[in-house]
Amino acid sequence: MLLVLQDEIRRSEEARYDHRLHGVLLVAQGMSAPQVAQFLGDGARTVEYWVKRFNTEGLSGLIEGERPGRPARLSESQLEHLGVILRESPQAHGMTGNLWDGRTLAEWLRRNWAVKLSVRQCQRLFRQLGFRQRKPRPVIAHADPLLQEAHKKTPKAGRRAGGGPLGPR
Repeated sequence: MLLVLQDEIRRSEEARYDHRLHGVLLVAQGMSAPQVAQFLGDGARTVEYWVKRFNTEGLSGLIEGERPGRPARLSESQLEHLGVILRESPQAHGMTGNLWDGRTLAEWLRRNWAVKLSVRQCQRLFRQLGFRQRKPRPVIAHADPLLQEAHKKTPKAGRRAGGGPLGPR
């Protein structure tokens, strides 16, 4: 239950602000940063940062700022174009296989756009673009019907027990 509540707090920006506000309030009421951290399930250093930002910036110091991340490797127009490409077969774009998968997409991106993404990241792109991954069903080789019949344990209707294409048992 505790993990569910912590996940809910982390889900929205407002909940994270309220969470920081409660942490600073508990410190203001006399609890130490490590005590508050243990109580709220955060790191002691994190609570200290909240208090420091509150002391220097006031309530606005508890508002979450921009989260810088790694720049996207594909532009919006490339993502749109990729959505069109993925609706066609890989063979139509010079790749082998009947279905797109992470490995095939990673290779296509490397060849055509000089973008190197991992297989896992390509799998995330499928979900981001609204695709779900399908696994190809294996094609079973056509077997010899006579050998299959000889291998069966139960005799065919009308056949006497103990005999088969290979003779009596």
